[in-house]
Amino acid sequence: MTKPIRSALISVYYKDKLDLIVRELHKNKVTIYSTGGTLQFIESLGVPVVAVDALTGFPEILGGRVKTLHPKVFGGILARRDNASDLEQLKKHDIPEIDLVIVDLYPFEETVRSTQNEQEIIEKIDIGGISLIRAAAKNFKDTLIVSSRDQYGELLTLLQAKNGGSDIADRKLFAAKAFMTTSHYDTLIFNYFNREAQLPVFTQSILTSKTLRYGENPHQKGVFYGNLDEVFEILNGKELSYNNLVDVEAAINLAAEFTEPTFAIIKHTNSCGLASRPAISEAYAAALAGDPTSAFGGVLAANRTIDVATAKQISELFFEVLSAPDYEPEALEILKQKKNRILLRTKSQEPRAKMFRSLLNGVLEQDIDNVSEKQGTFKSVTNRKPTAQELSDLEFAIIAVKHLKSNGITIVKNKQLIGMGCGQTSRVDSLESALKKAKAFGFDTKGSVMASEAFFPFPDCVNISHQAGIVAISQPGGSIKDQDSIDAANANGQAMVMTGVRHFKH
Repeated sequence: MTKPIRSALISVYYKDKLDLIVRELHKNKVTIYSTGGTLQFIESLGVPVVAVDALTGFPEILGGRVKTLHPKVFGGILARRDNASDLEQLKKHDIPEIDLVIVDLYPFEETVRSTQNEQEIIEKIDIGGISLIRAAAKNFKDTLIVSSRDQYGELLTLLQAKNGGSDIADRKLFAAKAFMTTSHYDTLIFNYFNREAQLPVFTQSILTSKTLRYGENPHQKGVFYGNLDEVFEILNGKELSYNNLVDVEAAINLAAEFTEPTFAIIKHTNSCGLASRPAISEAYAAALAGDPTSAFGGVLAANRTIDVATAKQISELFFEVLSAPDYEPEALEILKQKKNRILLRTKSQEPRAKMFRSLLNGVLEQDIDNVSEKQGTFKSVTNRKPTAQELSDLEFAIIAVKHLKSNGITIVKNKQLIGMGCGQTSRVDSLESALKKAKAFGFDTKGSVMASEAFFPFPDCVNISHQAGIVAISQPGGSIKDQDSIDAANANGQAMVMTGVRHFKH
């Protein structure tokens, strides 16, 4: 049953397209109550409007901090129209019923983004507005609540379709959106204060979402919560899938670790190809050579503009996604020749500080692993010290292994990943897998370096690497048997550095 709207309270921060709603309400002979700037805006339209202080008999005070917090306002919103006692009290105190409330909140989120001035931020914590929203939403049986400027268009359509009225389904839907608004708003405010308080509570609120074709597998539903437009621009191809997104994050994060032109090829979040070279086309060729079999159907990432030479090479490979900071126009046209190829132009972003993972009946939170050891932090622990070339390759190998699932081993030569092993229950298995891959794709491991993301509890990996001709090793150290590995490296004539930083990735 459609319920007519006879009165409305409007108090908003943003006035965009509000004029259309005001005129529609006026056309339907709705009595409008308002405050402050909104009151002046409605008056400028030539539409009759009643000031809230005329209704309450009490002026705005405290520089506008108190405007609508009054029984004559909240009584009109909260009164139950099927409750005789409520209606009697409205009549006794001369309180009008309010059928529609249109409120949007002070821009707290935008203010936090634009300034560090605490006083300015605090003043954008809305009190009256959020109270009005909660009151109207609670009484959705009788009152329609519009809690955001994003809903102005939806409201206008509703008013036009139902001749200035609403039914219970409409009011309940808008109430749900209202509590979404208040929940998000309060979460933002709490998280602002909790930067200092550090209360052990997990609170996140993301209003933007995208339904995916499916999750990890077709029988699983999948939704992404967040704004992908802040991360990249989609230039070509089909919609990104759940698995695409997981691999894209891994690819972008890995490529961003390097300052030289670098190309990464990702399969199931692990790099099967990685190389740095003076030109991005050379980096791609070297990355692909690392494991051209696994590269089929992979996700690619570059940290430089894709030029024509690189685009021509890439076009010969079947791949799912390519991300890069930019593309030469002709290169983009070459890559667009296959319509399903997903091409992303990445945007610069501040690095995230935290990451989350759901498991059991809760959520894990931890700092992002933003540490990447440089040569200056290496501690040389063997008689033979690594050469300049070996140090450069070790630095590259450490970044590469940091982005592999544990247990991780990388074998690097001339800033090219020539062998990798990951996700094994034994580090020896990872090393043997890495050596097998290197051999399969024609690489000579003599003179190469090796990195492990965690310490060696035994010298077995050291000795196996020596047999393969690996001359320098990086590991975090920290085992009670570190000396065994050091002694083995010394006996083999290998160089070993310890970083003191472990990079488990599960």
